[in-house]
Amino acid sequence: MADILDILDIEHPGASEITRDSIIHGDKVKKKYVTTKAVRRPEGMHREVFALLYNDNKDLPPLLPTDTGKAYKQTKAKLGMRKVRKWVWAPFTNPARKDNAVFHHWKRASDEAKEYPFAQFNKQVSIPSYSESEYNQYLKSEDWSQAETDHLIDLCQRFDLRFIVIHDRWDKAAFRDRSVEDLKERYYNICSILSKVKTNPWSNTVTMVNGEKRIYHYDAEHERKRKEQLKRLFDRTQEQIDEEQMLLTELKKIEARKRERDRKTQDLQKLISRADSGNSTTNNQANVTNEATMPANTVSNIVRRHDRKLHKKKLATQQRPVRTVETVTVEWSGIKFPEARGTGVWLRSQRMKLPPGVGQRKTKAIEQELRLMNIDIAPTPTEAICKHFNELRSDLALALDLKNALASCEFELQALRHQYEALNPGKTLSIPPSICNTNADGEAKPLGEIIDVVGSPGALNSTI
Repeated sequence: MADILDILDIEHPGASEITRDSIIHGDKVKKKYVTTKAVRRPEGMHREVFALLYNDNKDLPPLLPTDTGKAYKQTKAKLGMRKVRKWVWAPFTNPARKDNAVFHHWKRASDEAKEYPFAQFNKQVSIPSYSESEYNQYLKSEDWSQAETDHLIDLCQRFDLRFIVIHDRWDKAAFRDRSVEDLKERYYNICSILSKVKTNPWSNTVTMVNGEKRIYHYDAEHERKRKEQLKRLFDRTQEQIDEEQMLLTELKKIEARKRERDRKTQDLQKLISRADSGNSTTNNQANVTNEATMPANTVSNIVRRHDRKLHKKKLATQQRPVRTVETVTVEWSGIKFPEARGTGVWLRSQRMKLPPGVGQRKTKAIEQELRLMNIDIAPTPTEAICKHFNELRSDLALALDLKNALASCEFELQALRHQYEALNPGKTLSIPPSICNTNADGEAKPLGEIIDVVGSPGALNSTI
């Protein structure tokens, strides 16, 4: 080929260098991959915003969300060989309707004809009925005529005791205007009277509790006052709300200062009692030390003088009138439960919460006493239960305080007896068993027995 090109005087084409790959793979055409130039992100545009505009192929973003990306595993459609169940456009009736209306819906042909399932939610309120003689005998009223009563019962039957709707549909042209409370009061009075006369009471006004029939009583006057109070609460101005918040804040500050004063008073009393006990112990120790260092004659003389002084004191005490327990009275109160002063709605169970001043140890002790009495720690907060439950816990707290006071006084009595025996060898000081915390067998007395003996802290002090 090169010789022919030289004879014809034709230029040789540019031939590539012969290599091993050109000889082996000379017949194969190499594929040329054209790489598209990436679009440069404009300056100042965030990367996330630019990614929403274009992708690598410069395609516009889709108008609708698509899910064409390749997932880890391609989901396969579950195709079965069974025949599709047949659906039919079938008629049905609603038993709750009285007009025999026929409706249609889709259902499976294999399903059996059943009652319309949503008919069970059509609950009807039982409204009382009366005859002419029953009205004249039991329901006659000076404020309500029979036509007004019949109109009220008819509206209650039509609108299922929705008294707001009944008040709106009240015939004001034929009868005088009545409030919602008047309508409710008349209706529930009729129900209560007829439930006493007839044997089959209505479930919406009569309940059975432990076999006893209880009739619902509607207090119209209380309802009017309640709505009036709510209206006043809603109509408050911003100045009144701010003033109330300011008063509540001041009340909290006053209560905090009162608690601080009480705490300081208790701390001061504890310091005084500790100082008194420390002085008495120091004097006794000094007397014992001096007696140990004195000679035998001096000690015997001191003992004789001490006996003479005790004899004189006994004669003086015999001439004085004996103080009775009733002459000393000390104010002693249990737990003072604060009244609920919060604005708006509050729960009655808040009245049974112990005040913050009651310590954790006293709270646990009260709960332990309630468990011993087989009383629930958190009973149902009715009006009567709240009152009696708080009184019971207050009495228990008082009894526990008296028990602790009796134990401390008994400890002081034992200390005084030991001091007396140390000062007067061979003599013993007898303590009356009525004021001891133990029985004759050495067992601890019950809490109620201690309260009966002591009575009050003043009686305890006078007995000591």
